[in-house]
Amino acid sequence: MTRLATFNVNSIRRRVPHLQRFLARHSPDLVFLQELKCRTEEVPAALAAEGYRLHAVGQTGGRNGVAVLGRIPFEVTAEALPGDDGDAQARFIAVRTEAMEIAGLYLPNGNSGGAEGFAYKLRWMERLSDWAQARLDAFQPLALLGDFNVCPTEADLAPGALPPTDALVRLESRARFRILLHAGMTDALRALHPQDAPYTYWDYGPAFESNRGLRIDHILLSPELAERLTKCGVDVAARAEEQPSDHAPVWCELR
Repeated sequence: MTRLATFNVNSIRRRVPHLQRFLARHSPDLVFLQELKCRTEEVPAALAAEGYRLHAVGQTGGRNGVAVLGRIPFEVTAEALPGDDGDAQARFIAVRTEAMEIAGLYLPNGNSGGAEGFAYKLRWMERLSDWAQARLDAFQPLALLGDFNVCPTEADLAPGALPPTDALVRLESRARFRILLHAGMTDALRALHPQDAPYTYWDYGPAFESNRGLRIDHILLSPELAERLTKCGVDVAARAEEQPSDHAPVWCELR
């Protein structure tokens, strides 16, 4: 049994206790983190003391940043998404373990930077599709985990939570997400919760109490791994804690 997880911590230096409690509750074998909001050398060393090996890809300026924590051996295969050598944003990390390749990603939001910011989001998604397709073509067991910043359908957000012009729900964003599904990837949470997939993000303020949320954190599995999927869920308890991230962790189990 292998347990995978993803958690947008929204500043790792503020959320170490939250992450530690999540690790204690679920004991994932690998957990991918997003929005570290610090340089690599500033990631708290306390995380490794939990019995997990840490590999982080930070970024200067208090933005972005991704990491993986593993209590099983893993080999880092990439610290950046191929396809644009000029892209310096820390949004992607890939590892190989137990005959699987697994990528943790923090997809661009697309709402800032005007038209170019949205175009960057779409280009990033196209690069991700190209990277994933190459592995699917080689029949490589593959998982993509992270904050995709996409609500795939209208069922993935509370009614009226976002306007149709928001980059998370625009037709272009959803179309590029569907490319991954059409290539053979399975949305793990939706597969096991076809009618009631929980939200994974609630803005600060009254959104959580009123369940005015979004489902933007996803686990996508190649056919080989989708066949092994037994459980998938959202740790909503993490969002209910004091001073939480605005995201809740998502996890799955593979037999």
